[in-house]
Amino acid sequence: MSKTLLLACALATVCFAQKLPFKWEELTAEDFQSALKQSQNTCLLPFGIIEKHGPQLPLGTDLINVRYASEHAAGEEYAIIFPPYFYGQIFEAKHEPGTLAYSAKMQLELLQETTDEMARNGCKKILIVNGHGGNNNLLPFFAQAQLATPHDYVVYVLGHSAYPPGRPALKTKVDAHAGESETAHTMVSRPDLVHLDRAGRESGADLNRLDLPSGVYTGIWWYAKFPNHYAGDGAPATTELGEFDMKAWASAIAGAVRAIKSDQRSLSLQREFFEESSHPADTKQ
Repeated sequence: MSKTLLLACALATVCFAQKLPFKWEELTAEDFQSALKQSQNTCLLPFGIIEKHGPQLPLGTDLINVRYASEHAAGEEYAIIFPPYFYGQIFEAKHEPGTLAYSAKMQLELLQETTDEMARNGCKKILIVNGHGGNNNLLPFFAQAQLATPHDYVVYVLGHSAYPPGRPALKTKVDAHAGESETAHTMVSRPDLVHLDRAGRESGADLNRLDLPSGVYTGIWWYAKFPNHYAGDGAPATTELGEFDMKAWASAIAGAVRAIKSDQRSLSLQREFFEESSHPADTKQ
């Protein structure tokens, strides 16, 4: 075979690989096998939620935004993306229309069965990308719980990291749920679903209705502060801010995927741990 033909074949193989969809649901069964090889068995589970997001944003804001960032990350560093997943912790918004709040038992069992099924299909490195603040405690706990019983795969969790230098200055002091930043993000991911003219219809002010010592936690804390399930003011949001943040988020996810693909220690240490934990009386002290 000539060098020219070999080069043409190589380029054709690369082009075919690059054209593989990264969304799980868009792959054929045969292409899924190819996608596993291209991703080095690394899969993303973008984790959102269905809840009220102030008066101006859609119920699926977290899901929409985390998938947008994950899809752009997969375009930069290939990984298979699991279908839309929104079965997380959102009890604090049960009083608002449209909220889907599954029981704690269901959340953990479904997430465990989901990662088990992903691994059974070849995803041996699973990165859960958190797109919802209410999961900040749930997901690290879930990752830690993977040490309870042996698994032949590793679960990683990625939360939000600090933004790089150059971020446009915020115009608001309180900027949390459905505030300036989140509104800006959705102006990039789904501008057609943002109703900026409605942002001022409700107050997103912190009412701070609890008086407890520092370090004391109670589940009603969020409702005590933001009963409208709106924290901040989305009205000053700009596309410039949204584009900066979403690009940084996608880059952070892509960077995590690269590191996870190169990680050969976690699974090895996990196997070592499971072996030792099966007979702790023999563990050297």
